[in-house]
Amino acid sequence: MTANPKFFVGQIVHHNRFNYRGVIVDVDADFQGSESWYEHVARSRPPKDKPWYRILVDGSEHETYVAERNLAAAPDMAPVSHPAVETMFKGFKDGIYFPQKH
Repeated sequence: MTANPKFFVGQIVHHNRFNYRGVIVDVDADFQGSESWYEHVARSRPPKDKPWYRILVDGSEHETYVAERNLAAAPDMAPVSHPAVETMFKGFKDGIYFPQKH
């Protein structure tokens, strides 16, 4: 059985291992990547049966896929600077982004 996610789409988070912040754009209840990606990228071997998150990285054009155990709520609630923010979200208030309706 999978765990309930601690974080949500539109929340600003901080990556504990690599010291960057970003905004969550998608939540998977468990790992949805390939075995090859996991073997080559997820070197700390985070659990696959816990939530994973797609993150737009602040101050860059990168997107990451991160295990829940590597994230914390960001203490800095300033807006995230990323080119995809405007297409993914319709607004920002009190440190939270509001997703576009699809």
